[in-house]
Amino acid sequence: MQYEGGAAEGGRGPSIWDTFTHKHPDKIADKSNGDMAANSYHLYREDVRIMKDMGMDAYRFSISWTRILPNGSLSGGINREGIRYYNNLINELLLKGVQPFVTLFHWDSPQALEDKYIGFLSPNIINDYKDYAEICFKEFGDRVKHWITFNEPLSFCVAGYASGMFAPGRCSPWEQGKCSVGDSGREPYTACHHQLLAHAETVRLYKEKYQVLQKGKIGITLVSNWFVPFSRSKSNIDAARRALDFMLGWFMDPLIRGEYPLSMRELVGNRLPQFTKEQSELIKGAFDFIGLNYYTSNYAGSLPPSNGLNNSYNTDARANLTAVRNGIPIGPQAASPWLYIYPQGFRGLVLYVKENYGNPTIYITENGVDEFNNKTLPLQEALKDDTRIEYYDKHLLSLLSAIRDGANVKGYFAWSLLDNFEWSNGYTVRFGINFVDYNDGAKRYPKKSAHWFKKVTYLELAAVRESPGFSLLAAITRMPRCRPLLLAVAPASAQLGRVAVASRVAIGDGRGSTAVQCSNGTPWPPSSARARAGKHHRTRSYRHSLDSTVSTLACRRGERKRDREERVRR
Repeated sequence: MQYEGGAAEGGRGPSIWDTFTHKHPDKIADKSNGDMAANSYHLYREDVRIMKDMGMDAYRFSISWTRILPNGSLSGGINREGIRYYNNLINELLLKGVQPFVTLFHWDSPQALEDKYIGFLSPNIINDYKDYAEICFKEFGDRVKHWITFNEPLSFCVAGYASGMFAPGRCSPWEQGKCSVGDSGREPYTACHHQLLAHAETVRLYKEKYQVLQKGKIGITLVSNWFVPFSRSKSNIDAARRALDFMLGWFMDPLIRGEYPLSMRELVGNRLPQFTKEQSELIKGAFDFIGLNYYTSNYAGSLPPSNGLNNSYNTDARANLTAVRNGIPIGPQAASPWLYIYPQGFRGLVLYVKENYGNPTIYITENGVDEFNNKTLPLQEALKDDTRIEYYDKHLLSLLSAIRDGANVKGYFAWSLLDNFEWSNGYTVRFGINFVDYNDGAKRYPKKSAHWFKKVTYLELAAVRESPGFSLLAAITRMPRCRPLLLAVAPASAQLGRVAVASRVAIGDGRGSTAVQCSNGTPWPPSSARARAGKHHRTRSYRHSLDSTVSTLACRRGERKRDREERVRR
């Protein structure tokens, strides 16, 4: 929806977002839609060329359910033209050395299933979703090694069923969405309950039937803000914890413990669905990794109990969320009214997951900042996005701090490779590191931030030496052999666009080893340096604190020195 376009092409069926944007254009800031979006349906080869040029090694994109099953279910037939499109995209990526990270659902459920049984409000959708996922495993799983079942179920359920600002546009009549139908106090919980069950069933299917042969991994992507207590009072500290329960624990608690957080069970009561014993066992541990999206933070203050008349997810947590305290914002505001820049929250959130949920394998699947789409700016001015560079720089540093404290982070994707259709904001804001000219065939132009990422990618150390976030590149994932560092910008083909740190950029083997080998077998660091590192560095910090670029270049220098010595001996 955000990237792909080609809404009425290639046999694709309508999704709820097609219906929503065409039926309710007033709910989109510029009355636009995703019919064309960034036109990646036609320009995917150009997008892959951009990735290759920037040295990316991973690309996160989503598959459009209705491009595979136009009517949402097997009874409507499989669209082979849609299969062919995604095969072409995946093959093009692999040809250029880019690994696909595939999201199966990013909010665009089939309109046919919405008409048939009200979509995710019905348990019937669980089997239809599982059938769709299995087609994808069968058709693409020989090449796709990372699957994400759902992207941000919270956003889909809350904005779609509590506020009515997203498709399918349901909410109670008093909510800001001014919906004609819905129940903000029940439907968000029902829809997400069914998404969690669909996720668990699909993970079981993949693990039992496909994982051994295809050797892939499967997980889910969640989003959360970080919440800072409005004051140090116990009531406000408790409010911040409840806010985390209702945003992140809503999903992480079932995945780890098999039940919803206690605060949700107590405050929502019988409006919150419960898992059967069998469902609880099924969902517990149903992931190989967790995708985590972070953009912003809020202050959280305590609210008194509601009167019980106008129940809504938006007030159930009894937490007053604000970005301003005593007249001072928590950080600079970006273009979107909800996005305040607070890098410290990134570290807080990642460490919270580590400490409260058993330190799971994490991929940062979204992180980024937007700017206004100022149509009066000349192109060259629109490409100057220093705020975005600063955002990434500081957030990478914050993430590095969490990794040094033991968070099991394996990769980083930033939102977004390209400007795109931003849901209810339409095209009024731009998240991309590459500019898309919507008035000229969706031509792509690299912004200043794209050049910044490219410099990092190709080890132009002199140009980014002052960047504190640069040292993060030594800390993400494993680098079993010394090789050129790659920073992978991983956007979305169908609907997602992200930037990823390459999957081969850590120093050490991930088990406390401090040495790697260059391609000629030379160990790095030298034994003398390893000895000086000391016990503490040998066990953890050393591999996270080394600058990857320095290590890679040092390997190259060592290789050149060894080659010279070999020539002299000959």
